Amino acid sequence: MTSADERATLVSVARAAGVSRQTVSNALHAPAKVAPETLERVLAAVEELGYRPSLAARQLRTNRSRTLGLRLEHWGGGISGSVLDRFLHALVDEAQGRGYRVVLFTADDDAGEVARYDELLSTGQIDGFVLTSTHHGDQRTAWLLERGVPFATFGRPWPTPGSGEPVRTDHCWVDVDGAAGTRAATEHLLAAGHAVPAYLGWPDGSGTGEDRRRGWAQGLTDAGVDPAGAVELQVPDSTAAAFEAVASALTDGGGAAPTALVCASDSLALGARGAAARLGRPLEVVGFDDTPVAHAIGVSSVAQPLAEAATLAVDLLLAQVEAGPGGPPPARQHLLAPRLVLRTSP
Repeated sequence: MTSADERATLVSVARAAGVSRQTVSNALHAPAKVAPETLERVLAAVEELGYRPSLAARQLRTNRSRTLGLRLEHWGGGISGSVLDRFLHALVDEAQGRGYRVVLFTADDDAGEVARYDELLSTGQIDGFVLTSTHHGDQRTAWLLERGVPFATFGRPWPTPGSGEPVRTDHCWVDVDGAAGTRAATEHLLAAGHAVPAYLGWPDGSGTGEDRRRGWAQGLTDAGVDPAGAVELQVPDSTAAAFEAVASALTDGGGAAPTALVCASDSLALGARGAAARLGRPLEVVGFDDTPVAHAIGVSSVAQPLAEAATLAVDLLLAQVEAGPGGPPPARQHLLAPRLVLRTSP
């Protein structure tokens, strides 16, 4: 056994196992070439000596940096940024477990992000990218596809409404079924006795926002309620904006004021809850994203399976990065089901 300050090497493993250096290398990188009993003896020596193959040597052999890139989004205020924070933590944890690092960078927009791709690829120190916050007119995926760069997105490709331009969908992505989440929230509120749950969402133009609104509308339609007759509010993803819009709906709506509200985010749910509390009006609220704030104040919310999404994103990306002579595998997509978390106020 090596001493605490003596680093195990390929030579010391070979000596301990009574085999050649090439046999040790084969055992680690091409075990099918090694007889079972010899393989068992080599792996036992590797474990006993604590041998760790040289990362630099592995990079030279595979022509890979074992580094993945991801843009760190600017903080836009509010509380919904915790969603990407949790996704990022899970992604880094999964990548590290697979022997990869994640390098973070910033950019102001799509063009800036593409410029960072170009810079990182020119150094040869990046194997592929994970993209987040996909949106209408997304420039990034087309740029990467045209250059054959491995990547996976957390978010579906969204076509630009009315543009007539086809959107590239032939890439790997993982996303959460937002419509299924808001539909479940709507069904819950209907079952709780609310005749026409209202909706508080974002302004037009967000693919994710439109997906979540669609679930609310479908939930009402399935119950025989016309969404056109329901209260529907649109505001930026701001607690203050939600507060003002809901306060107005509760005071100006008279007898038609909503008694329940499905929200596109927890930021909006928090503002809605605050407006109802200030006015002393009953309002059951369901948010989206299941943030720590929703948990703390007892707001029901739709939880996204972020750890599963991160694991799948790494799987999809590494399948491309590590593809053998046969080339990268076909593009795969995963649409994950969210979970409605019901709470009552503390």
